[in-house]
Amino acid sequence: MTEVKVKKETNLLEPAEVERRIKELCQQFPQGITDQVIQNDMPHLDPQQRAMAINKLLSLGQLDLLRNSSGLLYRMKDGQSGSKMKGSDNQEKLVYQVIEDAGNKGIWSRDIRFKSNLPLTEINKILKNLESKKLIKAVKSVAASKKKVYMLYNLQPDRSVTGGAWYSDQDFESEFVEVLNQQCFKFLQSKAEAARDGRQSPMVQRNSSFATSHEVWKYICELGISKVDLSMDDIETILNTLIYDGKAEMSVIAAKEGTVGSVDGQVKLYRGVNAVIPPTGLVRTPCGLCPVFDDCHEGGEISPSNCVYVTEWLDV
Repeated sequence: MTEVKVKKETNLLEPAEVERRIKELCQQFPQGITDQVIQNDMPHLDPQQRAMAINKLLSLGQLDLLRNSSGLLYRMKDGQSGSKMKGSDNQEKLVYQVIEDAGNKGIWSRDIRFKSNLPLTEINKILKNLESKKLIKAVKSVAASKKKVYMLYNLQPDRSVTGGAWYSDQDFESEFVEVLNQQCFKFLQSKAEAARDGRQSPMVQRNSSFATSHEVWKYICELGISKVDLSMDDIETILNTLIYDGKAEMSVIAAKEGTVGSVDGQVKLYRGVNAVIPPTGLVRTPCGLCPVFDDCHEGGEISPSNCVYVTEWLDV
């Protein structure tokens, strides 16, 4: 542990040494330190001098001030965020830090209030100010249409917030999903027909009928039927609905390093099949295609009882 110089005549620590040691402690504990940590490290430090050192570091933008269940936390400030918040008061910096910690999933104003311990009226005022400065933005969540989450202005919202490619202005694009479903199946069928026309041995013919998810993704991109950029995961979601409908099957094989479309040394292969039996009732419901199916449960933000798509389907 670094030794701290002491003024012999007053028994007080040098201000510069106190500030340096506080910063060292913050680097040692990246998640933040409390007043108790500082006191344990420098037991002879006068409380007033400790407060002066902390306030100076805060005013210089070198520390972030946070709150948790145990009280105040001090953390080393990121240089980039520090320059953005130059001229802001400590409360505004605190709210900004809470939002930054939430990442691209965002955070509700209720949770900001809980983490900052600030009055709701003050939080609303700070949020409007940060939005006007284009430091944060409000994004509507598909999980709760009447609520907004806040995140840093330059972040791309997580799929759990926007619903991904399947949602537009919080509305599920069922027609778009159906078109993608049909085109993916059409591609797999053409692949199977080409394999049958090759008149090869049954095993070679079967292997030739498979297509990688990357091939399907490339085909859909070249069609130009999507106004949004689709990822491999998006296409695999559609291919999974074909599997649930009994229209396709999947096989996973080992792949060489660098193989296009491979993940963790494996590549997924799909081929169209003729359904042996009609698809089950579940996959004919909106739930069978729902991208947030795993988050749906009674009593939650997403539940069957308040799902407009289930209601519309039952009314048909």
